[in-house]
Amino acid sequence: MEKLIIKGGNQLHGEINCSGAKNAGLPILASSILFSDSIQVGNLPHLKDISTMLELLNSMGSDICLEENGMLTIDSSNLTNPEARYELVKTMRASILVMGPLLAKYGRAKISQPGGCNIGTRPIDFHLSGLEQMGAEIKIDSKFIYLEAKKLRPIDFSFPKISVTGTENLIMAAIFTPGVTNLKNCAKEPEVVDLINFLNSCGAKIEGAGTSNISITGVEDLVGGDWNILPDRIEAGTYLVAGAITNGHVRINNISDNLILPIITTLERMGVTIKKGKDWVEVDATTSDLKSVDIETGPFPGFPTDMQAQFMTLNCISDGSSLTTETVFENRFQHVTELKKMGAKISLNNNQAKIEGVSNLVGSNVSASDLRASASLVLAGLVGKNRTQIDDIYHIDRGYECIEEKLNKLGAEIIREPTI
Repeated sequence: MEKLIIKGGNQLHGEINCSGAKNAGLPILASSILFSDSIQVGNLPHLKDISTMLELLNSMGSDICLEENGMLTIDSSNLTNPEARYELVKTMRASILVMGPLLAKYGRAKISQPGGCNIGTRPIDFHLSGLEQMGAEIKIDSKFIYLEAKKLRPIDFSFPKISVTGTENLIMAAIFTPGVTNLKNCAKEPEVVDLINFLNSCGAKIEGAGTSNISITGVEDLVGGDWNILPDRIEAGTYLVAGAITNGHVRINNISDNLILPIITTLERMGVTIKKGKDWVEVDATTSDLKSVDIETGPFPGFPTDMQAQFMTLNCISDGSSLTTETVFENRFQHVTELKKMGAKISLNNNQAKIEGVSNLVGSNVSASDLRASASLVLAGLVGKNRTQIDDIYHIDRGYECIEEKLNKLGAEIIREPTI
């Protein structure tokens, strides 16, 4: 186990590169199961979740090789064990993304009950309901989900609630199904679009990417290709907030502003100057008087729930009061208790948090409860007086590539130490 020690008070300046998006890389890696030959994937971030997915694929029989050009070659054409083992799935909910591809290619799958961050109920009922309508026989016990289908059929299916992984799973399940499968109330997230664009480049016939209605016309096979994962909009947003919260001047390279428009708009409402180019976005808060703003999370193109905790920290040291409304997950305020240890004034009422801005935060010993809560505590540590210690940081390594190295490059003082 490791911890981060942060000396607060440094103004951040400089530029860093945005890594690839894990939430785009994970479904594309899972889609390798569909192919009769190998695929090559580039711009993958070096993250725990990515390595877990690769370990999962390898455990099922995939051959994985890192090429000299940095691309990863994955050959999942001859899987011998279509089972997602508990010790891997328990740490990463996205492991369920192998369910649709396994059913489409092999007609069967055995998936452990999913784990991941404890941020609320994230049922996979939608996945299972859609697959059952497609003809899958499903059995569930306390540990595993068993799926079997001799032949899948096309369906018209409407998601009761927007689900990113549900949309991705059913798209991949329908790839080889004869006829046209129509999915409604689909997720519009850029990561879903990236998966669709990749699959279409390899011979799939998927229409409606980025809209609520997606149709999949079944094909007989996919042809292996190569693909570079799109940039991580949540990582970029987190580092832009880091620049703002320290009254700094920070540029994030390798990111398109159209991926993070809700983040940019919210920062501008708070009084932060934003500049942008073809593949970079810059915050300049050196002369800004930060103003509190209300935030309500929602599916893309709304304000991302994965940025809620980071902006709550920014609102904590901004002028005035604000209200954060979380509409996606019901248990995503676990960072509030830790922020209050650092002097934040926050009160909770069901899915809303009222924040009263304070002049500054004070360094403290805090613990990370989930991935984005971890990021919010790092941001708090950057401005907190004295020293902040963040324990249980294994969450942050699931979603941020070398977070202390990138922030230190901008002028932060963060060290990683083993927990004794």
